[in-house]
Amino acid sequence: MNFTIVWSNAALQDLARIWTAVADRNAVTQASNQIDQMLSRDAQYVGESRVGNQRVAFADPLGVRFDVVVDDLMVTIGAVWLTRQV
Repeated sequence: MNFTIVWSNAALQDLARIWTAVADRNAVTQASNQIDQMLSRDAQYVGESRVGNQRVAFADPLGVRFDVVVDDLMVTIGAVWLTRQV
């Protein structure tokens, strides 16, 4: 399956703040790309389940919270955070 990945405005703003604040911007860029790749394949199995359709996943040094709608093959990333300083 190929899921469409949508980053919410809030998640994009958080990612931009993280990217500008870290010393190793390449690590953040690689992690966000890895998240997109993981979620585009089988999002409903990535990471850990939470309430409803929500899940969390990690690609060092980032964590994301996302919603999966399997019937629509849609993933919406609602939040992103830094899991360690880079």
